[in-house]
Amino acid sequence: MRFSYIFMCAGLAWAAGPVKVQFFISSDCPISNSYAPEIQRLCGEYRGKGVSCSLVYEDVGLDAASLQKHLAEYGYAAIPAVIDKTGKLATRARATVTPEAVVIDRTGAIRYRGRIDNFYAALGKPRQQVTVHDLRDALNAVLAGKPVPNPETKALGCYIVPPDVLNK
Repeated sequence: MRFSYIFMCAGLAWAAGPVKVQFFISSDCPISNSYAPEIQRLCGEYRGKGVSCSLVYEDVGLDAASLQKHLAEYGYAAIPAVIDKTGKLATRARATVTPEAVVIDRTGAIRYRGRIDNFYAALGKPRQQVTVHDLRDALNAVLAGKPVPNPETKALGCYIVPPDVLNK
């Protein structure tokens, strides 16, 4: 699937690089918020390898001031963000929960979609320690020009509710 139109319509300021990661998040999802440090770690670590990151907020009612407050509260100052008010970004990426990561290569193809890692065994059931680093593994494969070993994983978190369902 090609994803290039998403970048243009979202108005995100992408850095030059062969790989892009969109993190679908929500300001009111505890699981999404708990991943803020790991998202920042990954973006910082992979920035020098040509990976650019962005945050896609799936909070339909979120306004710009609340977005800025959330970015500051969770330390996201260096990562571009957009509010997906129409739900088009999530629909196009087939993102269904927050947090969920989507890796897009230089051709616009989605190479990975799913969880960041396996910290959560189930909703409300975190592990003592992460044992599988799905997103990291996907990024390493894409950067090495290899197939992603597990291109789609099930993300655990808060469901993304399409705006048209909320407005009914």
